[in-house]
Amino acid sequence: MQSTDLGNRESGKLWHRKPSPAARDGIIVNIIHSTSDYLPKVLRFLNVAFDSSGDCLIAGDHQGNIYVFDLYGNRFNLVQRTAQACTALAFNLRRKSEFLVALADYSIKCFDTVTKELVSWMRGHESSVFSISVHASGRYAITTSSDTAQLWDLDTFQRKRKLNILQSVGIQKVFFLPLSNTILSCFKDNSIFAWECDTLSCRYQLPAPPESSSILYKVFAVTRDGRILAAGGKSNHLHLWCLEAKQLFRIIQMPARVRAIRHLEFLPDSFDAGSNQVLGVLSQDGIMRFVNIQTCKLLFEIGSLDEGISSSVISPHGRYIASIMENGSLNIYSVQALTQEINKPPPPLVKVIEDLPKSKLNSGDLKMKVTSGRVQRPARSRENRIQTRILKKDLTGSFENKENELSDGLNKKRLQILLKGYGEYPMKYRMFIWRSLLQLPENHTAFNSLEDKGVHVAFLNLQKKYPIKSRKLLRVLQRTLSALAHWSAIFSDTPYLPLLAFPFVKLFQNNQLICFEVVATLIINWCQHWFEYFPNPPINILSMIENVLAFHDKELLQHFIDHDITSQLYAWPLLETIFSEVLTREEWLKLFDNVFSNHPSFLLMTVVAYNICSRAPLLNCSLKDDFEYFFHHRNNLDISVVIKEVYRLMDTTPTDIHPDSMLHVFVALTKGQYPVFNQYPKFIVDYQTQERERIRNDELDYLRERQMVEDMQAEVDQQRVEDEAWYQKQELLRKAEETRRELLLQEEEKMVQQRQRLASVKRELKVKEMHLQDATRRRFLKLQQDQREMELRRLDDELERKVHMRDREIATTAKDLEMRHLELESQKRLYEKNLIRNQEAVAKEMREDTDAYRRKVDLEEHMFHKLIETGQTQNQKTHKWQEAEEKDFHLKSEKKASALSDASRKWFLQKEINDALEHAEHPYTKGVPRYQNGQVVSTCLSRTSQLNDISEADSSTCPSFSQRRIQWDTTERDLMERVRNLRQRLTVQARNRCQTPHLLVT
Repeated sequence: MQSTDLGNRESGKLWHRKPSPAARDGIIVNIIHSTSDYLPKVLRFLNVAFDSSGDCLIAGDHQGNIYVFDLYGNRFNLVQRTAQACTALAFNLRRKSEFLVALADYSIKCFDTVTKELVSWMRGHESSVFSISVHASGRYAITTSSDTAQLWDLDTFQRKRKLNILQSVGIQKVFFLPLSNTILSCFKDNSIFAWECDTLSCRYQLPAPPESSSILYKVFAVTRDGRILAAGGKSNHLHLWCLEAKQLFRIIQMPARVRAIRHLEFLPDSFDAGSNQVLGVLSQDGIMRFVNIQTCKLLFEIGSLDEGISSSVISPHGRYIASIMENGSLNIYSVQALTQEINKPPPPLVKVIEDLPKSKLNSGDLKMKVTSGRVQRPARSRENRIQTRILKKDLTGSFENKENELSDGLNKKRLQILLKGYGEYPMKYRMFIWRSLLQLPENHTAFNSLEDKGVHVAFLNLQKKYPIKSRKLLRVLQRTLSALAHWSAIFSDTPYLPLLAFPFVKLFQNNQLICFEVVATLIINWCQHWFEYFPNPPINILSMIENVLAFHDKELLQHFIDHDITSQLYAWPLLETIFSEVLTREEWLKLFDNVFSNHPSFLLMTVVAYNICSRAPLLNCSLKDDFEYFFHHRNNLDISVVIKEVYRLMDTTPTDIHPDSMLHVFVALTKGQYPVFNQYPKFIVDYQTQERERIRNDELDYLRERQMVEDMQAEVDQQRVEDEAWYQKQELLRKAEETRRELLLQEEEKMVQQRQRLASVKRELKVKEMHLQDATRRRFLKLQQDQREMELRRLDDELERKVHMRDREIATTAKDLEMRHLELESQKRLYEKNLIRNQEAVAKEMREDTDAYRRKVDLEEHMFHKLIETGQTQNQKTHKWQEAEEKDFHLKSEKKASALSDASRKWFLQKEINDALEHAEHPYTKGVPRYQNGQVVSTCLSRTSQLNDISEADSSTCPSFSQRRIQWDTTERDLMERVRNLRQRLTVQARNRCQTPHLLVT
């Protein structure tokens, strides 16, 4: 068994060497999915589903990883990661690459395995979806949850209908029947309804199961043809329903180890045309058992108690079984390996238990002598021997002149020429030619009398041994065999008669009369001497075949002898099935065109020719099983070559060993009534009949007595059971009372423990709450601290920004002051210029006044001299001299005062400009240095005193000087006022800048 770990790979190979599953377990590969994380773990697979081809399957694990496994291409691919567990999977039959997946969030999604893209998303369920059923056409799908079932259109992915039910009645499963347009709904109250898919009208309801075997159905399975429904539940009983007859036709009891059934699945077969006969039953112990529902036999089983199965799915063609194990891994089983022992060919009909020693054989004595003995019958013909009779008919008539004359105007010689030319008869006229060659009498009355006798008791249970899909074909076979048994008693106990008659029944199923007469003609002519050694195989016929084979191919016969292979193995299987197992339909028809056109010995020669033409593979065989398989299965052999070899053997075989010397020529059935067939040991058949009747009577007596004993035993058992039940009830009551007391004490102890735990939990919660509050407080304080730090950073940033702005404003103000200083300088220069001009004007006037005064003085002196000379009054001259001296003094003082005033004005303007610049450059300085203030004050005082002295000295000033002084004072005051206002504004601005940082800090 190979094991593959998917790991973290998204694609890769499933196996690295070609798998060879053993017949013991049949496992092709075991698939696991483990992770390579820090703590490795196995991801469990939950669901699996096959596609329509059966060679590809998808599987999803509980983490939502969906993988596609290609068993034909030996590849796996990760197609989707849904991130949630999938609850159901199904392939979309119409679009091969699409699949449906039901997820844990109650939704259904459709993905594409090639593009790995989401195709559609369907919502509508309110609980987990556990089943998805897709219609055979692929157009519709049914999703089932515990409370509802919904029908979806897969072309538009829209919900078409919804099945609503009461909460008290849950849904077990809703699904489509295969190959039909019917929906089957199964509910938890065991009611099963069938609905029409298109109209959703109720077609029928299955009746309730019998009360003797009433179980609650949990799981269901339907055959591929939709005719049989299997249901099971929490019991070891299986119910089989016939959906055509709408009734329960079988109840199968599983082994005692099975207490509940978890899953059911029919095993398809390529040759059963949908009427599956093998049912897989998964029980609670994790073992899936496969049983035949007709024979009720256990065929094989998978899983074990150590490695149990959780769920299983079987591929549509029946080659693989995918099982999810209880440990989460995925096992792929080979059905061919599991059924290897079952499909082995049956043992030979005759087993030689005594033979000549090999030491006595020589090259001239290759004829094998077979002694009569007990035969070992094949598994498919295990029936009790039935009484038979052998027909003895005088077949010694001469037919040499009539053998070439046929009815309906046909000639046998011409037909043989036509057959040799073309190798077979035309398909269109084959049945007509056969009827002419066999010269069928078509005795309707005689056949109706045989048919009116009904089904023979030997073939009442024919369908159990030979399960045939077509019921019509089964009925025709049953009626034909019954007519043969009523015609001759030997045929009721002939085990190979169904195998002999089945090809003709299938060929003439629409005309039972022709079918019966063809089989009867075949038995009378081509089965001559077959029943002389009944119930053993025809030893005489097999000896003829062996003699012919010894003559034509001694090496092959010696090979058979060396490996203990008798004619019962290489000849009798071909005869009892008349080559229907080893030939196809066309080959078989071609062969019997030649068989019916020749002597009855042609069939025996065909057996020899078949062995001779197959000598190469037969010489390579050494095991008995290989020989058995070869003569029970089709082989690569050209039937035309075999027929040519038969004609060669017919012509070259010596007369002493030729079968035509021991067999009668062809004899047709008589008209009106069928001939008596008694060519068998009558005493054996009569004895078997008598013994069978005696055994039947003894069995009836035994059954009657056993029934009486069982009834009595049942009454005794019933009484004992009732007594035992009463004692058990009393014991149970006592134990229940003790148990309740113990439970009460335990509950009280639990209550005390719970209270203690509750108190401790409360304390822990309180401590946690305190810790949380403390942590919250600390977090809040930290948040406040962070906020304050953030506010401080913001204030720092703002302060820096303000300082930067202040610096820029100071720089701007300094520039403005410089400009103002330049303006003041220009004004000062202008003022000085004007002052100089005014001074020049005043000086000019003073010079003029002085000149006038001098002239006046000169004049007065001249006059004074005249007065002196003239001798006029001295007082007037003295007065005029004093006035002139006073005017001179006053003019000098006024001139000196104007000079002092100009100097004082220049000093004051210079001081104001310096103070303004000093305030602009040093806004934090609140005062002027003391030495400067003292110097200014002293200077001002000295200058004021000088001015006062001058003012006191010159009290009488000219009117012109006073007016100009008034004008100069007014101009000076205006200029000083403007300077003072500018200084105040600069001081206020400087103070505001200085006070702003202090306010921000506080």
